[in-house]
Amino acid sequence: MIDPMKTRRDVWLKFGVLLAALSSRLIPEVMVAVCAVTLCTGSLAAADRPLDIGSDRELFVDRHLIDRLDGVALRLHHPVRAPRPRSPLPEKHYITVIKDEDRQGPLYRAYWRGTDPDFAGPIHTGHAGETVEYGESRDGHEWVFPQLGLTEIGGSRQNNVILANQPPLLTNFSPFLDTRPNVPRSQRYKALCGYPGPGDKRGTSEPGMGLFAFFSADGIRWTKGDEVIPYQPVWRHAFDSQNVSFWSEAEQQYVCYFRTWTDPERLRSVSRTTSADFKSWSRPVAMRPNLPGEHLYTNQTHPYFRAPHIYIALPTRYVPGRGDAPEYDLKDDNATDILLMTSRAGSDRYDRTFTEAFMRPGLQPSRWKNRANYVALNVVPTSPTEMSIYHRSGDRFVLRTDGFVSVHAGAEPGELWTRPILFSGATMHVNVSTSAAGSLQVEIQSADGTPIPNFTLDDCVPTYGDKIDCPITWRNDPTLARLAGQIVRLRFVLQECDLFAIQFQ
Repeated sequence: MIDPMKTRRDVWLKFGVLLAALSSRLIPEVMVAVCAVTLCTGSLAAADRPLDIGSDRELFVDRHLIDRLDGVALRLHHPVRAPRPRSPLPEKHYITVIKDEDRQGPLYRAYWRGTDPDFAGPIHTGHAGETVEYGESRDGHEWVFPQLGLTEIGGSRQNNVILANQPPLLTNFSPFLDTRPNVPRSQRYKALCGYPGPGDKRGTSEPGMGLFAFFSADGIRWTKGDEVIPYQPVWRHAFDSQNVSFWSEAEQQYVCYFRTWTDPERLRSVSRTTSADFKSWSRPVAMRPNLPGEHLYTNQTHPYFRAPHIYIALPTRYVPGRGDAPEYDLKDDNATDILLMTSRAGSDRYDRTFTEAFMRPGLQPSRWKNRANYVALNVVPTSPTEMSIYHRSGDRFVLRTDGFVSVHAGAEPGELWTRPILFSGATMHVNVSTSAAGSLQVEIQSADGTPIPNFTLDDCVPTYGDKIDCPITWRNDPTLARLAGQIVRLRFVLQECDLFAIQFQ
């Protein structure tokens, strides 16, 4: 059966290509007329404008590349708990894990909120004596807790505390490694933190209620800066969870995702703001990713390490009125789990391709208690084939590299067609897993869907196996370089196969 929508799209795509080819030869009057006709009849549909993916790695965490699926579906993959470390991270709230490097190789740094039991200062927020504690790991699995001697806790400096005695700023201290080119050494690490206290604060904007900047050269010794994101008097409540920020390579600016509440629903939600210098920030935009009645307690938004134009978010979903573990505190009855959301560089919206839980509480009764399920900020690589997510329980969960979501085909073959794209590079690589009997083939088509000679399905050598980086080849080994910069479509044929990512190199 002829698809009238596809036929119309192909007509407009051919028109767009023809217009581009002729534009330099048309006299101005003709160009005006052509543009007028285009505007009157409807310009090339947004869904059919070519996506310039260059040599970026593209994951199938959303439908950004997808035009059509036939006999295949997007499948959410759930993290698997690794064996319990002999020396795990402690069971704490608001953890951040950062992968760094030094002369000895990879160095994983972890930060979390602790408590000074002897704190005698003012109780500003109900979280008295908050501290920031620090741990390190060489393999991302076993942790050590260095005795830093930076601050006195319980009459001793033999501890791993890096910040203390700054209520209420340490409630939600969220650091990041600043990858901005030529960043001053003294500001290689940055953080935002601050908490205005509980209650309805509409109409209030006194200094000290917003987020403050912190700076560090080594990630251990920190200097407090100014209040950089002030509290807005239109907000009922804000900042009362981990407020995360990073340098966006794709946007060439700093980005912050922070806690706000929706109005009038009063749901825990997320807003976004940006900055060129980590001092002056744009007017915040409410992203409103919540489903009806849904609380998102944290957001944990960060660039994916292999595709920094794609932002991964692992929020805690907070469900009031549940939580039935033994000896449960019924004053704060809730259950929690972890979701997967994504966003793309420059967007003020999250994609919710999957609305089900990414990580369930599971069989352990303790994971059904009050606020028992948070994961650390950042998904980090812990081997060439594995990435890790750290849970507040001290457990580490793993996925295959790029393995959040796949295009999945079962025993019967199925197909995926991409939207029109532009790419750069001479080879195509995929992250793919098949069964012993499964396979993947790729056809490259022209903008109108016509197979390009030497890149047809019959020319493609079937790919099978389980590989993070697998080149796709065509018989006679033609180079893709001659197609780079042209508008093409990709047709994938899958059988007993999961396709996680593609990249032109």
